[in-house]
Amino acid sequence: MSIHCAPLASSRLTRALRLAGAIMVSALLAATSHAQPEVRGTWITTTANTAVATPADTARTMKRLREIGLNTVYVEVWKNGYTQYPSQVLKRTVGVDRRPALMPQDPSDSPSKLTTPGRDLLQEMLIEAHRNGLITIAWFEYGFMAAHKDSQTHLRRMKPEWLSRDIKGNEVAPNGFVWMNPLHPEARQFLLDLVLEAIDRYDLDGIQLDDRIVWPYVTMGYDDYTRKVYAAEHNGRQPPSDHTDPAWMRWRADKVNEFARQFVQEVRARRPGLLVSLSPAVYPWSWEHYLLEWPKWAAWSARDTNTNARSPAAKQVTRWDEFIPQVYRFSYPAFEKTWLEQQAAMKSLGADRQRDMLAGIRLVGEGKDSTWDDLRQSMELVRRTGGGGHVHWFSRGVLDVFADPLTRFYGGWVTHPRFPTNWRRASTPLFREGGIGYGNNNAWSTRDITRESHRLIGFDGEKWEYFDEQVIEPNAIAPHKLIFFVDSRYREVELLIDRRAEMRRERRR
Repeated sequence: MSIHCAPLASSRLTRALRLAGAIMVSALLAATSHAQPEVRGTWITTTANTAVATPADTARTMKRLREIGLNTVYVEVWKNGYTQYPSQVLKRTVGVDRRPALMPQDPSDSPSKLTTPGRDLLQEMLIEAHRNGLITIAWFEYGFMAAHKDSQTHLRRMKPEWLSRDIKGNEVAPNGFVWMNPLHPEARQFLLDLVLEAIDRYDLDGIQLDDRIVWPYVTMGYDDYTRKVYAAEHNGRQPPSDHTDPAWMRWRADKVNEFARQFVQEVRARRPGLLVSLSPAVYPWSWEHYLLEWPKWAAWSARDTNTNARSPAAKQVTRWDEFIPQVYRFSYPAFEKTWLEQQAAMKSLGADRQRDMLAGIRLVGEGKDSTWDDLRQSMELVRRTGGGGHVHWFSRGVLDVFADPLTRFYGGWVTHPRFPTNWRRASTPLFREGGIGYGNNNAWSTRDITRESHRLIGFDGEKWEYFDEQVIEPNAIAPHKLIFFVDSRYREVELLIDRRAEMRRERRR
């Protein structure tokens, strides 16, 4: 899809954009409270809600989250063996580039949902979130998880050698899912390549993994590949039959730690400025069941670099920016106890990085909903104890259950603590120029020109989308007006800030 930009004076407007006049920002995005910066986020999933069921739903959701007072969204992009964006990595691996029609993403998918083809849901959510000034984190929810026990995904069928198994040879873990082996080099590279592909293609603010970056369960790790590696490192001995054997647990945990270092180094090498997030199960439960000791990851330094990572990643630091333990409890007393345990673990094991730890707070899900009083007290506790903010599980609770009290509680919008205030802000509308155009293209213009790099987006009556990869960069020449020629099927056209070039540079933290 191509766009055409009309020449202005001596500048070439395919690359021209310069400050010329005041920055226009909507009243909504300009209105901020004086509260301290904190992360106010929510996870957006396709399960058990309609927040992103259609492009119109996605637009309403992002607008409403901003109005309520949130500043961050964690958008689901990798689920049940399929990406929620067109992926050449997935296509090379299993022959499809995203979820195909008739293949469920959730076991409960309705017949009508199964007939719909996969969307570029990442682009759709990203554009709408950024149009509303929201920091947007690509949430690779499933990590090494390949399929639900009842789903015969392409990955499960075509890559059986990648799968982890228990001592009886079963591929379904006690949690009801089929997992890729976190030790298998091809499975590792596949997950890493999925993430790097999204980083290259999309204007993300960050990426997130959760407790599916780990061993499928403490009972798993008896597949042929793991046995082979273990034997090679233990003079031909096989792993202990007791899955709770301390040395066997330690060996498996160290393998996950090794990959976690490589992962963050590879991401840093590709986009140093990205926020790198982890949302694990609470500690020490995460260690006892998944061999995950994430508080220790917070203490990693230059001494912990994985030197086996590919160049130039081998020289990158292993720092994870934020940790969001899933403190999902049904009452405030239970939340308080667990949150304080996470704080103690971060203090003693994680180099005292409590400010980089956020609380994952459960609003809705299986079982009863939270009460407002429990939710309010939980958020206040996180603030009192020096946490960096909170993320709500999940968006249905924010939008449908607690929208009004949350709006009153927040009392306005605050900036994300890791990004400048204007890092994301309202898109700039363009105006139709009557009597100008050529062929099947209409002319659109703006005088509201800012310093940042931008991309053009258009609304075709159903959804907003990028026109192409062209980035409109600042230029030494300051035109008074930009004119673009755009396919006539677009009803609205806007300029949206693009931060990918800046993400290639390390941000101050």
